[in-house]
Amino acid sequence: MPSTTTAPETDPSKTVVEEVTGWLRLYSDGTVERLTPPGAEPFTVIVPPYTEPRNGVTVHDVTTARGVDVRLYLPAEPPAAAPRPRRRRPLLLHFHGGGFCLSRPSWALYHNFYAPLAAELDVAGIVSVFLPLAPEYRLPAAIDAGHAALLWLRDVACGDEGNLNPAVERLRDEADFSRVFLIGDSSGGNLVHLVAAHAAAKDDGAGADLHAVRLAGGVLLNPGFAREEKSRSELENPPSLFLTEEMVDKLLALGVPLGMNKDSPYTSPSLVAEAVARLHMPPMLLVVAEKDLLHDPQVEYGEAMARVGKTVETVVSRGAVAHVFYLNFFAVESDPLTAERTRELIDTIKTFIDRY
Repeated sequence: MPSTTTAPETDPSKTVVEEVTGWLRLYSDGTVERLTPPGAEPFTVIVPPYTEPRNGVTVHDVTTARGVDVRLYLPAEPPAAAPRPRRRRPLLLHFHGGGFCLSRPSWALYHNFYAPLAAELDVAGIVSVFLPLAPEYRLPAAIDAGHAALLWLRDVACGDEGNLNPAVERLRDEADFSRVFLIGDSSGGNLVHLVAAHAAAKDDGAGADLHAVRLAGGVLLNPGFAREEKSRSELENPPSLFLTEEMVDKLLALGVPLGMNKDSPYTSPSLVAEAVARLHMPPMLLVVAEKDLLHDPQVEYGEAMARVGKTVETVVSRGAVAHVFYLNFFAVESDPLTAERTRELIDTIKTFIDRY
């Protein structure tokens, strides 16, 4: 996993070669120091897993045989006297954000949205992937991890996982593996597209690689698409705690392969769409926040996908809501507009899943 390091003044042989203010320092020896800026501390608290239900959900961390770790959010089992649901329910595979460089799915930032979401949606559970972080592990490492998680779901569905713990057994018994939806926040939204494209290229439409697992759709929540030429929204919309111009410029540059910039097939909205023109892609739900710095590149992605014949439903969260507003649990609790837009977002996700 990514390493941390001491401050450079305690090791004069090290110099800072790149810094994202408040979040990350990259040193000359290749080590990385990840920081927490003032005001972000409550969001970066690690929430441990728990097997006793809280608000209708249990949380389980699993080390898979595919080389990736995942966090499972499972709706609590019904009381022993209650009848168990007979029909299988869809499954969500989640990719966290952080510009490919930051955050963990165990952060309170994600837990406080995805744990309640698992209880509210009619799903068997949500599987969140612990992604390898750049710059130690640049793209396509996170794409490979996402595909490995899909292969693990295939192993679970086919009974090939072996030594299943009770949480994974429940997932195997209750999930409809023909209705797997990818969902991701910020750069995790990029991964929804990129992992789906990777799977489509491997399957070549025949489903040979994933077998029992079928991607039924993708949900891109405020994805991290951007170009080298700044869009109008980047120049005019205000920054937020979770996204500044500096973060867009530096984190994405650290996330893509060496020698690439934001005009890459991982981040450019037009290039990522052109790359899948001949692939069979699942339908996508694209959610855009009106005051997101990346509003315009996100809209451009939806338009570019439509031009190559792909199904993308674009929904805009109106008003003064910024990048990944729904993850700011303080704002959701205290600001009526943020609470209303978050409620609408959850309803939109539910409708999309029910449709496919």
